[in-house]
Amino acid sequence: MIRKLVVIGGTLGVLFFFVAAISVMGALRPEPEKQEAEVVAPIAFVRPVEYGPINLKVKTQGEVQPRREIQLAAQIAGRIESVSPSFAGGGVIKQGDVLVTIEDDDYRLAVTRARATVAQSEQRLAVEEAEAALAARDYAELSGNDGTDPSLLALRKPQLAAAEADLASAKANLADAELALKRTRIRAPFDGRVRTINANVGQYVAPGANLGAVFSTDVAEVRLPLTDSDLAKLQLPFAFEAEGTEGPEVMLTADVAGQMRQWKGYLVRVDAAIDSSTRQISAIAEVIDPYGLGSDEGFPMAFGLFVNAEIDGPDVERATTIPLLALQDDNSVFVIDDEDLLQVRRPIIVAQAGEGVIATGGLEEGELLVISPVTVGVGQPIRPLYEGGESASRKPVSTDTGLSAAASTGSQNGAN
Repeated sequence: MIRKLVVIGGTLGVLFFFVAAISVMGALRPEPEKQEAEVVAPIAFVRPVEYGPINLKVKTQGEVQPRREIQLAAQIAGRIESVSPSFAGGGVIKQGDVLVTIEDDDYRLAVTRARATVAQSEQRLAVEEAEAALAARDYAELSGNDGTDPSLLALRKPQLAAAEADLASAKANLADAELALKRTRIRAPFDGRVRTINANVGQYVAPGANLGAVFSTDVAEVRLPLTDSDLAKLQLPFAFEAEGTEGPEVMLTADVAGQMRQWKGYLVRVDAAIDSSTRQISAIAEVIDPYGLGSDEGFPMAFGLFVNAEIDGPDVERATTIPLLALQDDNSVFVIDDEDLLQVRRPIIVAQAGEGVIATGGLEEGELLVISPVTVGVGQPIRPLYEGGESASRKPVSTDTGLSAAASTGSQNGAN
């Protein structure tokens, strides 16, 4: 019994000793030095402001259309006798080419009859002229020159006038018959191509019947919708009109058959009225000979093609481009000053260009323009970085801070 009490007492004594030793060691441990957490400024990507000459361009879109397109129609009735091989969908036609021929037998007979009528009227007129001359001579012989005027009927003047009218009518009928005969040949009114055809050999057509559609290929037109600000950027008035290459240059591009094609044209006029549905106004660009000299290495600017257009505007001697991401809702921008503090500026914006705007003032040359979103307020510190990730900070290094850091390092080395 006594032995058990001795073992238990010894164990409790050892435990008490270890607890007391740990408490003493904890009390003698030096307290850790408290350090304040360093506040790290947020990052912003910047780009230095650079001024230089900029050409103002306007980008828009439009569909290529021929300047002239008409529906060919018959002016007389008859059966189609022949159709030219070139008068087919996509066919090439030249001005004056006979495209459709209508049977002309009836019209040739009409011309023959009209000529015969003219000959008869000429003979009748000759007879009346001779009789009128004879009547005048007879009257002079019978009257004895008594001073009285003969009547018109005595001189056969009415008969002579009727004969002259009959001849004029006969000649008019002949001209009408010859015109109808000429119209049996339907010719191409200009150089161009055939869009559609509705005529076939043996088909009977009436006056006004649609035979097909043709369009000219000498000039292609593209209607380009513009806003009021686009007109201001191009410095063009309503109802602007130019001749040839006097207007602004227009580059037209389209992705065709997997390749980017481009054609050069010129702005020749601006509509005089605004489209009430879109509140826009259209400018018309022209490309000369789009299927020939105006093609892109032989690839024509086909009608119906949808193209992107870039209109060349005036040059601005001193301007800079601001990305849309840098522009705030109130058209202001953020910059970072030499102390790495966020500041606000209000640029003078004159136009929008692509993914940015063009400004002619309001920013200093070389200022660091913020081009990324920021989460701090104006006047707060921020860390500027160039787009490549390099530091863009212009804040000078504090001398006092450097000396303090050096002294602290020396003290620590001495203590060690």
